[in-house]
Amino acid sequence: MTTSETSRYVRLRVELVLEIGEPASLTGAALERIASDEYMPEEERAHAESAVREDEAEAVAYLVDPFDLVGDVPGVELAQASWTSEQIDYDPDAEEWDLDEEDGEYDAADEDADAAEESDDVDAGGGRP
Repeated sequence: MTTSETSRYVRLRVELVLEIGEPASLTGAALERIASDEYMPEEERAHAESAVREDEAEAVAYLVDPFDLVGDVPGVELAQASWTSEQIDYDPDAEEWDLDEEDGEYDAADEDADAAEESDDVDAGGGRP
């Protein structure tokens, strides 16, 4: 496939698990961020402050910005982003938290990509290189 036939867009999926060691510091930083947002309407600001005080996951959501992840990456521009945060029960030894395993969001495009990779690994004689 030539460059002109491939998409210029890349979906980057990142999953993080954060441990909140200092909830007061986290909440304070989120409240400072909200207070310094000159574009946030007052009604939204009051709602955001209330949410951050009640839920540490909300505080994280106000402090984490996907643009910060790619803003300095040369040659790319963030086209769209969405993110969520939620409090979870976390057991690092549980099988469901094995980041090397598939996350269950496997679709036909992934299968096509895997098939293409496998075909690249097979030489013309039908065997593996």
